[in-house]
Amino acid sequence: MSNDYVPSPTDWVRTQVEAIEASGTTEAASIQGRQVVLLTMTGARTGATRKVPLMRVEHDGVYAAVGSRGGAPTDPQWVRNLDAEPHLTLLDGTLSSDRVARRISGDEYATWWSRAVDAFPPYADYVRTASAAGRTIPLFLLEEEPGDTAP
Repeated sequence: MSNDYVPSPTDWVRTQVEAIEASGTTEAASIQGRQVVLLTMTGARTGATRKVPLMRVEHDGVYAAVGSRGGAPTDPQWVRNLDAEPHLTLLDGTLSSDRVARRISGDEYATWWSRAVDAFPPYADYVRTASAAGRTIPLFLLEEEPGDTAP
């Protein structure tokens, strides 16, 4: 990932990223009073470093990234970023880890969607709004990068 970070044009995203970076922890930001994680990824079009705070959805060390955009009719930009380049860095509190994003579907999606709604109940309303616009909310699992297996 390059070091040429380009701040988000969206005020609330930029403000939250600045607060997290100034404090060194994701505890400096929240969405509707709930914990967030910070994803650092590569921009699909520019190749620049992009950062976005997302709702914290975690189970057994695996995280989910929910592309809800509040139920809007289009996906957030970061979805295209992860589709183009799935390697990212996740910050949860002060713990940073390299991850690989994997878009999920089917039964796996249903299981993780339930976990996402448990973590952030407004997702239940967002899915209805997005569905009415003909959009399925993207859901990615953020799994740890495989370690170097060389001896």
